[in-house]
Amino acid sequence: MRYGARVLFEDVTVTFLAGRRYAITGPNGAGKSTFMKILTGEIEPAKGSVTRPKKVGILRQDQFAFDAFRVIDTVIMGNSPLWEALQQRELLYAKDPNQLTDEDGMRLGELEGIVGDEGGYTAETDAASLLDGLDIPESLHERKMSELQGGQKVRVLLAQALFSHANVLLLDEPTNNLDLDSVHWLQDYLRNYNGCLIVISHDRHFLNDVCTHVADIDYQSIITYTGGYDDMVLAKTQIRSRIEAGNAQREKKIAQLNEFIARFSAGTRSSQVTSRKKEVERLQTSDLAKSNIQRPFIRFEMKRPSGRHPLEVKGLSKSYDDLKVLANFSATIARGEKIALLGRNGAGKTTMLKSLIRNATGYIDAADQQFPVDSGVVTWGHEVAVGYFSQDHKESIRGGVALIDWLHEFDEQASQQELRGLLGQMLFSGEDATKRTDALSGGEAARLIFCRLMLQKPNFLVLDEPTNHLDLEAINALNIALQRYEGTVLLVTHDHDVVDEVATRIWRFENVWLPNSLEVETTTDSPGMLILSEVFYPGWMCTVDGVATKIYRADAVLRGVPVGAGTHRVSMRYRPASVMWGAAFSISSLIGILCWAGIRHWKSQASTVY
Repeated sequence: MRYGARVLFEDVTVTFLAGRRYAITGPNGAGKSTFMKILTGEIEPAKGSVTRPKKVGILRQDQFAFDAFRVIDTVIMGNSPLWEALQQRELLYAKDPNQLTDEDGMRLGELEGIVGDEGGYTAETDAASLLDGLDIPESLHERKMSELQGGQKVRVLLAQALFSHANVLLLDEPTNNLDLDSVHWLQDYLRNYNGCLIVISHDRHFLNDVCTHVADIDYQSIITYTGGYDDMVLAKTQIRSRIEAGNAQREKKIAQLNEFIARFSAGTRSSQVTSRKKEVERLQTSDLAKSNIQRPFIRFEMKRPSGRHPLEVKGLSKSYDDLKVLANFSATIARGEKIALLGRNGAGKTTMLKSLIRNATGYIDAADQQFPVDSGVVTWGHEVAVGYFSQDHKESIRGGVALIDWLHEFDEQASQQELRGLLGQMLFSGEDATKRTDALSGGEAARLIFCRLMLQKPNFLVLDEPTNHLDLEAINALNIALQRYEGTVLLVTHDHDVVDEVATRIWRFENVWLPNSLEVETTTDSPGMLILSEVFYPGWMCTVDGVATKIYRADAVLRGVPVGAGTHRVSMRYRPASVMWGAAFSISSLIGILCWAGIRHWKSQASTVY
């Protein structure tokens, strides 16, 4: 397949087997979406053929194609035979009973058989279950698709693909517009899928968790590896290293043979020279095709550190008409903390960031300083310089100018060489520096914002969904950069690995807000680990039956305390010096018991104690 004069992949033969879950990987521009469109039949390959089963579930990309239909009907349309049978049946039942012919009666019997075979009698219930799992509330199920927001439409179309009950599922970026809760739900659903799954995603944790195989587009070919994404990277690296090591040995041997040939070619050892020449021909090195993977380099530095307490919030409240998003929120942030904001889409994470940066010192655009709040005081500390990456980051880039000229506006003392170096780090090489800003893709715009942040060198980063539009290599580079950054970070992301490896503290947005304590009585049948919360916050202390108990961290999601069998009173309170008040916390999350084997696993794998 070619894109213009560029070869994406050529002479590819690959088979996807039932019962396996395949990730299609490769950097942006490698041809992943093109390959997916070939599989769906949306475009035809330049040569060759594709064999597909009759029933294929596809994640549609056209958000407006179903605007005239109810949300619940749009999901059911994923099963085409069922939807067509339901429509024909409705037309026949709408006829006057006295006008129904024998042929109509026979057709109704056939349609009822199709409806039964395809699960039509529970179709609306099954569709509603998928919508609920993807955070589409029941109140929207009867609405028209035209009334939904873009992100909600994408989730409905994902539910449509899952509803297809197809032998093959083709999902292009299914985790886009999903919060972490929905991503975890989707992971569970796909792990239990028995057909053949082919998925494109830039979420490394999702690919490692779901996929059994990886089809990697590189070297103008598609190579299949066993295992998840990390397994593929390891195997690919080992294969290339072996080839490079073998080539090095051959080159050394060839040099020795050529030296012998040069010394004795004119002497009496002509037979040995001839033998050596044949060996040189046999030892030719293997050609190594150039990989199309490009890895950006991100390094956030500070011009100067901030004071010890860069941010203090007291009584912050924000509403949209009658909807209260933030209620009397207070917090203190210490220098060097890296706080991840987690919660459902629409829970108020972006609103929180906008409410905080409106009066921030540093590098905040004038438009962001106009964001209104209901009440509260936000105090930024000594020498704080805030760098901001907004969710709609492309709108913060002035259009119609060259990339290098736009960057120069933020540091007029920077040389052309320094600016080109920054752009080169983010994969804008050569003439890309003079590319116009209004021609940028979403991923390019994100990389340009990172260039600006590296140029400004703030000591407090506020990042709202920075991994959107980035490929896996860029997300990994950002992950490493944030881990190494010595400043303070507020971060909204739905990338599990970034949260797990970067965040030192979590702000979880839930429906229930508690000021500073929680007490509950629970009964357990056997010894185990009591799950305190889907995310438990540093700064809390816990007692079980009046005895202070350590809180164990399993990963970015689970926190809990060990308890014995019986009835226990669990109490949680902030330490007096707590740095967070008014934390979002769900009472209903006091729900689980894990086996003692789980505790041993936690202690050996992730024994962080708060």
